Amino acid sequence: MPDRYVTKHPRGWAVKAPGAERASSVHGTQREAEKAAKQTVGNLGGGEVRIQGRNGRWRDSDTVPPGNDPNPPRDKKH
Repeated sequence: MPDRYVTKHPRGWAVKAPGAERASSVHGTQREAEKAAKQTVGNLGGGEVRIQGRNGRWRDSDTVPPGNDPNPPRDKKH
């Protein structure tokens, strides 16, 4: 499954696959972890990257192409 989660880690922020106990990578900042997660998901063919806030709640979710966005933007030009 190409989806990845960005979660708080004792050494910073971790990138984890759903259901995984161990992090695939650990980064000093949330931004670095998010970038790494998006690159990994993109290399695996697209999917979702879910980002956890400092409080432990999910704060954001991004679809990395060619993933299937559950809430695609509406085209207002056509």
